[in-house]
Amino acid sequence: MQISDLPYPDPGVPDARSGPRFLLWLGRGQLGGQLKSLCWGMLHFSGVAGLPYAVGLGVDAVVDREPNRLLLVGALLLVIGVAISVGDAMLHRTAVTNWITAAARVQQLLARKTAELGSALTRRVAAGEVVAVSTGDVEKIGWFVEAVSRFLAAVFSVALVCVGLLFYAPELGVVVAIGVPLIALASLPLLPRATKRADIQREKAGKATELASDTVAGLRVLRGIGGEELFLGRYREASQEVRRAAVRSARMWALISAIQVVLPGALMITVVWYGATLVSDGRIAVGELVAAFSAVATLLYPLRHFEEIAMAYSFSRPSAKRAARVLSLTRTDGAARPARTGPVGAPAPGGDLYDPQTGLLAPAGRFTAVVCGDPDLAGRLAERLGGHPMDGDPASGGGPGSEPGAADGTPSVLLGGVALDELELDTARALVLVQDKDPVLLSGTLRELFDVPASGAVESAAALDAAQCTDVLDALLQSAPDGVEDPMDARITERGRSLSGGQRQRLALARSLVTDPEVLVLDEPTSAVDSHTEARIADGIAALRAGRTTVVLASSPLLLDRADRVVLIDGDTVAAVGTHRELLHGEPRYRAVVTRETDEEQRLGGLELTELEDVLTEIEESA
Repeated sequence: MQISDLPYPDPGVPDARSGPRFLLWLGRGQLGGQLKSLCWGMLHFSGVAGLPYAVGLGVDAVVDREPNRLLLVGALLLVIGVAISVGDAMLHRTAVTNWITAAARVQQLLARKTAELGSALTRRVAAGEVVAVSTGDVEKIGWFVEAVSRFLAAVFSVALVCVGLLFYAPELGVVVAIGVPLIALASLPLLPRATKRADIQREKAGKATELASDTVAGLRVLRGIGGEELFLGRYREASQEVRRAAVRSARMWALISAIQVVLPGALMITVVWYGATLVSDGRIAVGELVAAFSAVATLLYPLRHFEEIAMAYSFSRPSAKRAARVLSLTRTDGAARPARTGPVGAPAPGGDLYDPQTGLLAPAGRFTAVVCGDPDLAGRLAERLGGHPMDGDPASGGGPGSEPGAADGTPSVLLGGVALDELELDTARALVLVQDKDPVLLSGTLRELFDVPASGAVESAAALDAAQCTDVLDALLQSAPDGVEDPMDARITERGRSLSGGQRQRLALARSLVTDPEVLVLDEPTSAVDSHTEARIADGIAALRAGRTTVVLASSPLLLDRADRVVLIDGDTVAAVGTHRELLHGEPRYRAVVTRETDEEQRLGGLELTELEDVLTEIEESA
């Protein structure tokens, strides 16, 4: 595969049982590229290995005063030079291609797994580790994959030199044949310790990255409470630990590199001393000594690849282990599920959304509001309604695209009678869209933000109007460079940091409305806006989503009063169903959640409901 062919149409299903198995799977997936690199490497190293013998033949031709033979040796040297040059250039080209394609495959696999797991990923793996795997680890894995072919080519050249010397100068060839394997294996006893130190360094670097990520994410809060210096001090300490671990690791690798220099030097001295003795005794010719000396000198180059492959494997093995750990994650760790007999088609339009775990029913084409007594339950329920059950959720299935059914036998959420986790991932997410409490805005223009898969039935202008984004458009236009007249061409900064929390929330809501999914699940979509804006947003959602299934998890009376039906979930099950005002009058538990009544207020009769209704009416009229 060429770099121009990236990304892969399908990166495949990785063998994520362990780090070495994952590396082996990557290597098997690039056999064609590895063979190309190996062939070019053998051409290059064969030229390097043949150079000493050509030099030896040339010296013998000069000593024997044979000009014709010297011309032949010159032609041979020219051929060898071309082989070395062409082989080196193409080896580098194919090796880099192997590196990039392996790294790209791993990145695609990680991106696919991230999309599959969603928010469950960072609940299973620390954010710092996710960053380390998707950046530095990917590079190290690619390094090992591309180094394999060059190492095999180097092994071939070393064997070629040793065998050639045994035939060309047997006395010196025996010395080289014994010394080279010893040099190649001399570093092996040090590799476990070097690997261990490298693992410690990477572990500390991952913790420092996680600490930095947490500090940056909470920097505004830290400044507000005066804790900025405390956390910066912790990061400095973590950075120093990483530095000390890196120095310890570098010392060990420096020792290994020194061995790879000292031992070949000792072998070269031995060959020269012993060869000079043989020449003085007349047992070998001067050309044979020159060839043996040149052969040992050129062996320093391929022997470096022995050190490189050891370093590459030592660094890539833990990297591959971490990548395999992420790629092996699933929604649950439950028992095996029954095999699917065949593909499951999408349900017919107009089906109800039903959650067997809680008993929640969202009728098709209706605006359903859900009130949860437990705030954490709302987030878990939103995930489950989208077919993205959270890790640890007792009703978790495998998520869309996995085998149906939860580990404990509880069926997944049903849409039109079809389990969402029986559907392909893309199909399930096209049918049910979940907007969580903290939606992310990617950098780019507003037009690019709304360039999402959609039915086309909802225009961007209508969605922005329903989400009450007029002031957001004005703010973006004011901050845009001169010449930008359309707010849709104004740029949004990274994660929308130039906007307020309420503005980001409303833009995310408008983006969700534009997609016009069959089922839209909104988790606290108006928690960061004022009451008057919230009332208008509620009306906008109800109008724009008329005839479409909409589920809003909220406790705001303004949103609840616009819903066709309200469901109270208490203790992980449906406790009451009705309209907002019916539940406000007849259900104390609902009233306690919505009005924030204390136990004492409930005992004394709670708030005056007529006064509360008057407030709601007044807000409606003013909106």
